[in-house]
Amino acid sequence: MALSDLKIRKAKNRDKPYKLADSGGLFLLVKPNGSRLWQQKYRYLGKERLLSHGSYPAVSLAKAREKRERAHEVLAEGRDPAVQKRLDEIEAETQARTTFKLVAEDYLEMAYDRELADATIRKKIWHIETLAAPLHNRPINDITSAEVLQLVKRIERSGRRETAKKLLGTLSAVFRLAIVTLRAENDPTFAVKGSLLPVKATNRAAITDENIFGQFLRDLDEYTGAGVIKDAILFQILTMTRPGEVRGAKQEEFNLEERKWSISAERMKMRRDHIVPLSDQALKLVKRNWIDVEGVELIFPSLHSNRKWLSENAFNSAIRRMGYSKEEVTAHGFRSTASTILNERGYDGEVVEAALAHQDKNAVRRAYNRATYWEQRVEMMQAWADQIDEFRVGSD
Repeated sequence: MALSDLKIRKAKNRDKPYKLADSGGLFLLVKPNGSRLWQQKYRYLGKERLLSHGSYPAVSLAKAREKRERAHEVLAEGRDPAVQKRLDEIEAETQARTTFKLVAEDYLEMAYDRELADATIRKKIWHIETLAAPLHNRPINDITSAEVLQLVKRIERSGRRETAKKLLGTLSAVFRLAIVTLRAENDPTFAVKGSLLPVKATNRAAITDENIFGQFLRDLDEYTGAGVIKDAILFQILTMTRPGEVRGAKQEEFNLEERKWSISAERMKMRRDHIVPLSDQALKLVKRNWIDVEGVELIFPSLHSNRKWLSENAFNSAIRRMGYSKEEVTAHGFRSTASTILNERGYDGEVVEAALAHQDKNAVRRAYNRATYWEQRVEMMQAWADQIDEFRVGSD
């Protein structure tokens, strides 16, 4: 006769253990100390075996019967239920130990191996170590979309929409890694992506008036701070490149005879090789800052060590000391300065875009432009440098 909860509750303790049988091999072992243990007899490969299902009332009668049926299913598949139970326990323990932080550390290690730009890696570390701290000790397979939404919305409500969006991208990359390495079954960020507000577009502060730009160049000439920073800023203006590309410029990237600066794809924002023709003025700055000492690679090294980069904020800090606010000009804005002035002076817009390393959306035209605009870029970059000299002395 099958068991009932009433029969189990009325079972008395005895001097010796005894069994209360249910069905299908399931029974309740009642011990003298009052404990009640669910067990199940079954046969596997001709031998009788015993499987434990926990204690009553923590495991109810209904739950014990569910476990019995699961054991029957495993047997029908030709497997030993006791072995399968242990495998399930191991998997559960593994999942509990597979936290978001552990997977994120693997993700960062892969980012280093892929040789992503230093600034990109620093940003991802900040996302994971600081912004995603509430997820660190959570089993990654247990993290829900609601948790992710709460995290990114808190950042968005603080006014940092772009940070929230980029954090979501980093989180998604970590979850995708967990999926392909069989440590998670889904990406909870997928359901969240449409819930964030659009990023407010903000332009880099830039000087586009030629007279004001001329005054800035004269102020730069009079700047009394570190000469290497002064030269690096002017070199950035002359080459129409980004501050990070200038700060990381290495001697091995320069061919002084051919007057070329070759920046590898991993150092470029668009992840595409870029070659910059060097004007007379730009070449002069490179030669002036060239340190012919073994072990020194950087053209514009840190003030503290000629083997380290200038700090990320070095250019803007110098500009602030010159008296210009962040609303007036930023180091990134010099590219807009060059683009605006050159386009207004009638230079071919596509040549200007090629000089700025902007990527043409048309792949065929992109390859064609890269091959055909070199001579035009050489001519334009020298004309731009000469024009800068004229701006510096206040000539029209």
